[in-house]
Amino acid sequence: MKVDILAFGVHPDDVELSCSGTLAKEIKRGKRVAIVDLTRGELGTRGTAETRDAEAREAARILGVQARENLGMRDGFFQNDEAHQRQVIQSIRTYQPSIILSNVLQDRHPDHGRAGQLVRDAAFLSGLSKIETLDASGRPQAFWRPAYVFHYIQDNYYDPDLVIDITEVFETRMASIQAYKTQFLAQEGDGPRTYISTPEFYEALVARCRLMGKRIGVKYAEGFVCEKKIGLSNLDSLVLHET
Repeated sequence: MKVDILAFGVHPDDVELSCSGTLAKEIKRGKRVAIVDLTRGELGTRGTAETRDAEAREAARILGVQARENLGMRDGFFQNDEAHQRQVIQSIRTYQPSIILSNVLQDRHPDHGRAGQLVRDAAFLSGLSKIETLDASGRPQAFWRPAYVFHYIQDNYYDPDLVIDITEVFETRMASIQAYKTQFLAQEGDGPRTYISTPEFYEALVARCRLMGKRIGVKYAEGFVCEKKIGLSNLDSLVLHET
């Protein structure tokens, strides 16, 4: 299945927390989108791998993505090595995206940075014809390299290279996050209390989008960093609104 945008997240909910507004907006514009989770988030304090699976399916339904899959890597212990790179390469060659969205390259959570580097490296290697991979039916895959890999901003502060206005789809973004009932806005007695289960964390998610939006003169936005120079086809692409 070929898509326009392929979003990777090391844990189910990373994509929703960081770039679901951008995905929802592009889907609304008619783009085809898929999500690939690297792990099942089995080391998370709250919930189980099985509840995260169900929550991820519900979040995908809310966003309207064409496909979502999980590579089943070990939460906390996967590596940026050949075996794991080949798994990601297979996904890239399966979906053949023009754009990849992925975890940031350095973050407080070691899984985030390691995953960002893994996807970045695999995206390059996926374009080498002499690296051979097979699809789910055992047939050779064609080599493929996306035009851009954008890394969504997570816990660490980054000055964004790209900021996307998500005001019109902000409620869809937040609904996809709320699908992870075991993780966020927990009620008393639901399990161990964690920072991400508190109202303060949820409020910080909203505030981050407001602050990112302020940078480009809109209500809500999401930010990305990119190692490659970003090109525009014309200057009209820069116009957000009349002043």
